[in-house]
Amino acid sequence: MKHWPFSPLAVLALAACSSPAPLQTFAPLDYSYLPPLVLKVASLNVVNNYVPSPSQATLIGEDPASPITTLQNMLNRRIVASGAPGTATIAIQTASIDQVNGNLTGTMTVDVSVASPDGRSTGYAEATVSASQTAPDADASQNDTQAALYGLTKRLMNDMNVQLQYQLQHNLSSWLSWSSTPGAAPLAAGAAGAPGAIQATPLAPTAPATGAAPLVPQPANPVNTNSAVPNYLPGAGPAALGQAAPQ
Repeated sequence: MKHWPFSPLAVLALAACSSPAPLQTFAPLDYSYLPPLVLKVASLNVVNNYVPSPSQATLIGEDPASPITTLQNMLNRRIVASGAPGTATIAIQTASIDQVNGNLTGTMTVDVSVASPDGRSTGYAEATVSASQTAPDADASQNDTQAALYGLTKRLMNDMNVQLQYQLQHNLSSWLSWSSTPGAAPLAAGAAGAPGAIQATPLAPTAPATGAAPLVPQPANPVNTNSAVPNYLPGAGPAALGQAAPQ
């Protein structure tokens, strides 16, 4: 009975078939392209008050873009202080991802509290978003699981950026600076370029009324060139000659 030698190429082919697929890479979720939300405070602090449950912590650990870290980075970069007296605290209350009844569910809640130095003026806003999608099968690959978690986090962050701006404009409008540069004085009401400002327009000659004779420019020092009419001045009306104006 012959024994055929096992080809090294066959060994490599079998190994290639049994090796797992390379892990997919995911781009960091970056929102630095969005316009900053400038609060009229001298200092602000972003804190994380969320403590995930063990099951939530497991999913967050598998997420290529941790919802806690991604949300915290966005808040640190997008909400900035103008330098005006006052303080602000931005608190992450929830940044969870969980699996419930075959679905991946996510929730994010951010609170923004502001106060003047004397504590007499305060403001508060809260932004909350949630999303869900079908969870991958139990035998899904690591790539499929990570892609699902990453996609859910991206949806939550997109919604949070919209909701956060809306809540600040709705509940903390007096604390927002509309200056494009942090630290610069905000545009005053009615200033050129400010929303609702009235732009000045160059003065133009007023058109004569319908049927009226056009206005003729007069010389600065008119001279009497009509010897038949004493005291005549070119372009003067009847009043200049001591006559009554026609009725």
